[in-house]
Amino acid sequence: MKKFFFFLVFLNFFSGISAQSKSYNIVFDITTSDTATHARVIRWSKGILESHPDAKIEIVFYGRSLDMIVQGKSTVANDVIKLATEKKVVFAACEHAMQVFNINKNQLLTGVLTVPDALYELVIRQAEGYGYIKVVN
Repeated sequence: MKKFFFFLVFLNFFSGISAQSKSYNIVFDITTSDTATHARVIRWSKGILESHPDAKIEIVFYGRSLDMIVQGKSTVANDVIKLATEKKVVFAACEHAMQVFNINKNQLLTGVLTVPDALYELVIRQAEGYGYIKVVN
């Protein structure tokens, strides 16, 4: 009877391990004004969400990438608004970069959030276990 009990405990332990799946969390670091790169990060995000609907995705903007999330400048505005308002992707604009480029919060696309410091935001997400991807041209 003891052997059977330990066998059940053993099976329960290993079935619990195999049933757990690691969450899919990713943070994109984007600094470029290149519109093809903007379209690419949107395409990547949609692809991740198709295969992993529970994925957590955050895109952090600073430098010249702010055009991707500014009204009247973004070539992917409809996608950004849709993903942001549906709470599928967090779009986070650096407030320091916004000051440098004279961008006000009311110029951002609907659903875009701001963070005080993009670099600190990236460090926080990595500490939380997010995979880090630097988006380049």
